[in-house]
Amino acid sequence: MGRVGVVGGGIVGLAVARELVRRGDEVTVLEKEPRVAAHQTGHNSGVVHAGIYYAPGSLKARLCRDGAGRLRDYCREHGIAYDEVGKLVVASTAEELPRLRAIAERARANGVPGIAELDARGLREIEPHAAGVAAVHSPHTAIADFPAVARRLADEVTAAGGGVRLSHPVRALRERLGRVEVIAGRERFAFDRLVVCAGLGTDVVARLAGRPGDVRIVPFRGEYYRLTPKTRDLVRGLIYPVPDPRYPFLGVHLTRRVDGEVLVGPNAVLGLAREAYGRRDVNPREAAEILAWPGTLRLAARHWRTGVREVYGSLSRRAFAALARRYVPELRPGDLVRTRGGVRAQAVDRRGGLLDDFAIDAEGPIVLVRNAPSPAATSSLAIADHIVSRHLR
Repeated sequence: MGRVGVVGGGIVGLAVARELVRRGDEVTVLEKEPRVAAHQTGHNSGVVHAGIYYAPGSLKARLCRDGAGRLRDYCREHGIAYDEVGKLVVASTAEELPRLRAIAERARANGVPGIAELDARGLREIEPHAAGVAAVHSPHTAIADFPAVARRLADEVTAAGGGVRLSHPVRALRERLGRVEVIAGRERFAFDRLVVCAGLGTDVVARLAGRPGDVRIVPFRGEYYRLTPKTRDLVRGLIYPVPDPRYPFLGVHLTRRVDGEVLVGPNAVLGLAREAYGRRDVNPREAAEILAWPGTLRLAARHWRTGVREVYGSLSRRAFAALARRYVPELRPGDLVRTRGGVRAQAVDRRGGLLDDFAIDAEGPIVLVRNAPSPAATSSLAIADHIVSRHLR
């Protein structure tokens, strides 16, 4: 047992804090915002992923499968919205069929339950308004209220005697005599160990810790539309495209949420601020840092055509609707209403490669979660167990 600080009040940081207080540690969560789940946890689509896409044996694949089961049980135990609406990964053309079959094989290798390969008729039995030549169906892919999970985790931490300090941005950090001294907000803290789950702010805290590392967080804004109330019933669950391995992001899909809304999106547009939720959100200093990282420009050069298309989709509702109409042909531009988006904290290396797997660095008394994009929310309880059992023994 010891004194442990956790930087970040998103779902991953709070899951780590809960795991620590359960084993008897004295825990303090430092969150820079006035509420928990203020960034990625509170701005995602709410999908509880089943583990379809991830390389077998990877940390993502293992922790997603473990985490999905833990999250289901946690939501049911605490009365948090959770619904297994199922997911269709749809091939819209015959050219996509080999990649679709590969997805089914990968899902089975990862132990995803209930995977079925469907023809055009079979996919319409699941989603009557969808179109495609074939699909893979994951019946146990679910949706949940991730912000409610985060709030419940925070309540458990405080109920067990831990602290969740809101409006406490980390301003300084140093190791001294085997401990970690932190200035956050206007307070000083001393910890035996520190776990950094800072999401979009990972680079800032890593730099303060003297561990900038070999990757940087590059923010990508994901913009969404929602369907109008009269068209929501065109989508029963989740309708996803077949991923194209040439491109770094999944592409526009349709997602039913626990509140009844149906989201269309997201795209992926390079952010010119760490928290660039709006198209006009630009922070000159942060933009300079993002663009100065060699990997950012190399990534842009490699995928500039995709980038142009994503920016066009950002400006044009008609373009967004056209992408959605590949899978639900009845949709029209007027059926889409712009809604709030999110920002993905994606680790990029110097060569412009996107870090695909979760990445956790442990050196001395500091553990840094360097890369935890989707499915981090799904995997959060399993990530917490992994960090505590492997790196904080």
